[in-house]
Amino acid sequence: MASTTTTPLITHNDVEQPSKSTEYPPSRSTTGKILGGLFVSILVILSSLAAITQRPVNHSASTEIETEPSIAVERPKKVVGGDDSIEWQRSAYHFQPDKNFISGPLYYKGWYHLFYQYNPDSAIWGNITWGHAVSKDLINWFHLPLAMVPDHWYDIQGVMTGSATILPNGEIFMLYSGNAYDLSQLQCLAYPANASDPLLIEWVKYKGNPILFPPPGVGLKDFRDPSSLWIGPDGKYRMVMGSKHNNTIGCALVYHTTNFTHFELLDEVLHSVAGTGMWECVDLYPVSTTETNGLDMSNHESGAKYVLKQSGDEDRHDWYAIGTYDPVHDKWYPDDPEMDLGIGLRYDYGKFYASKTFYDPSKKRRVLWGYVGETDPQTSDLEKGWANVLNVPRTVVLDTKTQSNLIQWPVEETETLRSEEHDEFKDIELRPGSLVPLDIGLATQLDISASFEVDEALLSATLEADVLFNCTTSDGSAMRGVLGPFGLVVLADLELSEQTPVYFYIAKNLDGSSRTYFCADESRSSKLSDVGKMVYGSNVPVLHGENYNMRLLVDHSIVESFAQGGRTVITSRVYPTKAIYDAAKVFLFNNATSITVKASLKIWKMGGAKLNPFPF
Repeated sequence: MASTTTTPLITHNDVEQPSKSTEYPPSRSTTGKILGGLFVSILVILSSLAAITQRPVNHSASTEIETEPSIAVERPKKVVGGDDSIEWQRSAYHFQPDKNFISGPLYYKGWYHLFYQYNPDSAIWGNITWGHAVSKDLINWFHLPLAMVPDHWYDIQGVMTGSATILPNGEIFMLYSGNAYDLSQLQCLAYPANASDPLLIEWVKYKGNPILFPPPGVGLKDFRDPSSLWIGPDGKYRMVMGSKHNNTIGCALVYHTTNFTHFELLDEVLHSVAGTGMWECVDLYPVSTTETNGLDMSNHESGAKYVLKQSGDEDRHDWYAIGTYDPVHDKWYPDDPEMDLGIGLRYDYGKFYASKTFYDPSKKRRVLWGYVGETDPQTSDLEKGWANVLNVPRTVVLDTKTQSNLIQWPVEETETLRSEEHDEFKDIELRPGSLVPLDIGLATQLDISASFEVDEALLSATLEADVLFNCTTSDGSAMRGVLGPFGLVVLADLELSEQTPVYFYIAKNLDGSSRTYFCADESRSSKLSDVGKMVYGSNVPVLHGENYNMRLLVDHSIVESFAQGGRTVITSRVYPTKAIYDAAKVFLFNNATSITVKASLKIWKMGGAKLNPFPF
């Protein structure tokens, strides 16, 4: 329940800135169309005032019956004699191994497979091996034996990013990048020893590896991350890879093959953009312009758009652009050249990198998974014994209302972790400069759905322009604009010495129109001085008649924030030392100077995902 007391937010001047080898199986007569549901892809991720007293309307907790059983919320166990804040950082429902470095997904015979980069020996980079886990619901996982280890000259320095393809006859194979002794990047082939095994436990490396070397004109370390394969109108299969030329022009190379061991490089690239540098983890997939279901590359829906994505090796961001794909000439063209790949839209404006999508035929959806890295020192990772997690898997569709951006949303299975009871707050009035604590109890594992109503007449009547605002260059939630910021504060202690605000900021243009920004402020997230403290964010489309809405998934040291149904997404990686366990609180705030905002929320406690060894 919301308290009637209010306390000040931080002031403007108080912000801190911040195996074995063999022949590949025969049977190459598979150049027919890939059947719907048989094309899949995997990724092994490579490589971040014045307070005004008011009386909000309080509503007691309401009860909602779930269609599936919820997992009980468990308080994390403290380590006797250990550092509570270090142990508290471990996520409860994001995927991570028990220890050491993680850094991938595939649907096969009823199981979701996750292959991930893993260092069995340390919590920092090195000895990159493929870990392997399986799940029935993308939330709860069973750990399996290691899938592949660096044991040949062509991958002795690491089994890196890879993608899988399943053919119509049931054959499955994996292409992956291997780092050789000199760290040159070589493309390799592997396949399951027993394709009838739904767990795909044992993998065999092709004895003819490597099957691809860097071509002339491409640097030895600028040739990586093969995609899944798809078939073209000429009966040949296509594969794309990230690269660059002339040092600064990022590009996607295109290869053709008919037998999966010999590939032909095309003279023309799929696409390139000057000034974007090396492209990693290139992904190409279709999205429907009218439906909300996902599509795979075997689907040739009339009028479908194609998303091209790359992970920028220089800026460490995941960029995407929407356009058209010519399957005859293997060329991709952006709908809007000013929003081309690497200069326009991003999947996530926070700590998120090296992502990949895969098509889930069981639920006809496209699922996105990325890598949430650390921003603390390596010494801290060694102390806690692990590093890095994966985001909660998200569905990806085209925004059919705008036709110009994607919609990302947590997979529906995430809601099975919600508590049966939830706290609900309706029509809480947030006057300028106010901060309202929400009494919900333990606040470290949450699923928050919030909407904010702004008086449209007042918004239209506001004349003050704010044409230079940008989340990343602003003073964060401490600044006071005419029309913002307003939103939520999570992982905050009672004194607000630590806090992570997530908020909207409305800026007026010179012509009187407005644009909306969605931001996450880490500048006060921790008392530690050696961790990342960025202000993240970007603009988000808010259409006529829409309230301002956000969904937050809070999981200890990770906050995933979705604005306007998933049009803009921010992942925050934070390291509080005081706002942990029972000390973590949630607040509503409005730091605008001229508007009153009305807020309504539903807040669920979230249970923990099960991550156990497979019960052989």
